[in-house]
Amino acid sequence: MLVPFLIMLREGLEAALIVGIVAGYLARTGRRAWMPAVWIGIFLAVALALFAGAGLQWASAEFPQATQELFEAVVGVIAVVLLTSMVLWMRRAARSMKSELQSSIDAALAGSQTRSLALVGLVFFAVAREGLESVFFLLAIFQQSPGAAGPLGALLGILVSALLGYGIYRGGVRLDLTRFFRWTGVFILFVAAGILAGSLRHLHEAGLWNGLQTVVVDLTGVLPTDSLVGSVLSGLLGYQADPTLGEAIVYVLYLLVTLTLFLRPAAPRTAIALPAGAETP
Repeated sequence: MLVPFLIMLREGLEAALIVGIVAGYLARTGRRAWMPAVWIGIFLAVALALFAGAGLQWASAEFPQATQELFEAVVGVIAVVLLTSMVLWMRRAARSMKSELQSSIDAALAGSQTRSLALVGLVFFAVAREGLESVFFLLAIFQQSPGAAGPLGALLGILVSALLGYGIYRGGVRLDLTRFFRWTGVFILFVAAGILAGSLRHLHEAGLWNGLQTVVVDLTGVLPTDSLVGSVLSGLLGYQADPTLGEAIVYVLYLLVTLTLFLRPAAPRTAIALPAGAETP
């Protein structure tokens, strides 16, 4: 439950910040009349994410066992790629997000006869990116940890992120966004490492990968994954009680590369301008 909650809290807050920047800029420039186009873009993006998730879930239920394992491996790899790119992109783009969005809004509303469609498209693509990332991540997590706790955690994450985003937009909530995105980014990379190692296991169970299957350590008698602590570690860090050599290599190598890229000092740039109430990095 904690993993979907934290991921959806971060994803939802990113989307809320984008919407807050757009809404705030329209209000400050006397263009509140364009807000219905913003809500249409949000609605379409959410609908796309829901239909994509439902369609993938429905399709996977019809697969035979080997194909199901392959499907789960592919979904896991896609989730890892999207999560990694999202974390690294946010590290680079956060400082210029507001100015770029404002420039895009000005371009969308500059004298075009289809200005409403341009604004709908701008908001749609910005929010849909977050939504589709979330769909693949949640599918990968729900496949590894079935049950009602995962969807409930994801829903709570969305609700809390919406409240925080509204509070930041209205100026009543102060949040150190730099620290928030840094620590949640590290957390996401550990989760992604576990998903990637799990995808390798799914490929083996699908009969497509049979190398490096030596078990590194077997802790099933000490800390099984179905125990309370084991299930928490499995959900947070991708813990397996009997990891193979291939899974261990993938897990460690992924973390070495991504944490190095994510935690290295950023080049000096112009400070980010955020909605009222948010602290600048």
